[in-house]
Amino acid sequence: MLIHDLIGIGFGPSNIALAIALDEQRQAGASVNALFIERQESFHWHPNMLLDNTHMQISFLKDLATMRNPSSPFTFVNYLHQKGRLHDFINLKTFYPSRHEFSNYFAWAAAQFDDLCVYGEEVFEVLPEVRDGEVKLLRVRSHGAGGEMHERLTRNLVVSVGGTANVPECFRPFKDDPRIFHSHHYLHRLAANAEANKIAIIGGGQSAAEIFMDLHGRPNAPQIDLVMRARTIKPADDSPFVNEVFNPDFVDHMFSRSAAERSDMLREFRHTNYASPDLDLIRQLFKIFYEQKVAEQARHQFLRRHEVKTVRADANGVHLTLYDQNGKQTITNRYDAVVLATGYQRAHHKALLEPLAPWLGELETDRDYRILTAPQFRPSIFLQGASEASHGLSDTLLSVTAVRTGEIGTALLAAQPAARRVAAGAL
Repeated sequence: MLIHDLIGIGFGPSNIALAIALDEQRQAGASVNALFIERQESFHWHPNMLLDNTHMQISFLKDLATMRNPSSPFTFVNYLHQKGRLHDFINLKTFYPSRHEFSNYFAWAAAQFDDLCVYGEEVFEVLPEVRDGEVKLLRVRSHGAGGEMHERLTRNLVVSVGGTANVPECFRPFKDDPRIFHSHHYLHRLAANAEANKIAIIGGGQSAAEIFMDLHGRPNAPQIDLVMRARTIKPADDSPFVNEVFNPDFVDHMFSRSAAERSDMLREFRHTNYASPDLDLIRQLFKIFYEQKVAEQARHQFLRRHEVKTVRADANGVHLTLYDQNGKQTITNRYDAVVLATGYQRAHHKALLEPLAPWLGELETDRDYRILTAPQFRPSIFLQGASEASHGLSDTLLSVTAVRTGEIGTALLAAQPAARRVAAGAL
């Protein structure tokens, strides 16, 4: 069986950026035999949230390569040049492309590494290959859409599986009800609820606000209740000094602090990333509710300081019992559909690596995003997007992706035996 130098689980933006960094190493004379395994049948980036009139929340310069190597052929600027849109984009006078365009950019980059990626397989387990009392290799097990099993051996692993939908406990018994769905499935599930007249959105962040605006503009004009526990919607703080927490050098600062200091910094700057829509989007929401007052027509409701207590679903709809923390009263509302804009959890990597637990401990990582392992464990395992507690808020974002993958690529090459560091052909 072929032994890979590296297997990457997932082929989203982070591992695409890693493939780019490894390609640069190949051109410099060092080669890593890499393979990426992606559960989707082809590349897609949040396809169910590619809404009209939505844009990126970070600068296009924080693409897959620019922050590490501005001369890379995989920059967003070169993508625009290749597509013949560079001059037109300049005339837009913006740092923030549409989400549709950035998704197309990612797909353009991913397509150039089709020979390195196996699509349509989901990795479900990583097992140790123990020889002479040491874990020498890792056996990566996956299955295809038809249920067929695949096993591959690797010397090193990069886990970049992204987040999984965070579903509040009271909604979990209804995971098979097509009327209750997470924002991750929004466009697909909304199509199945095209006749819904009354819809609840649970949450107060960017996704909740974008979904509200999308539903507000739909031809069937549904009534929307925006339900959130907070007192109000607060904008993301993207002012220059605050934005420094997303700089690559802030990762060094964060990593060098004690656990208590790291927790304090995460709390202090949480509003830069979580439950904080763009200010322009908040203004659009406010304008809609204000115009309702002018017209004296209450089509939508903003149910702030409301907490979902119980959920009941029957043939007549989904019934949410809400506790109004301001009025200190309980109300029950009926909806045709409920959208959960409740964010994501990042724990799937723990389940994948569970068979390696005796050697991995608490899954702590070093500065290069490599899990700290027992001495008798030889492979290097790197995490992308799962080290926020030690590396900072930028870890789950695109902000440091180009730099992080360069660091992982360098650490990966250094971990290779000297005889394997010489280029042996194409990546």
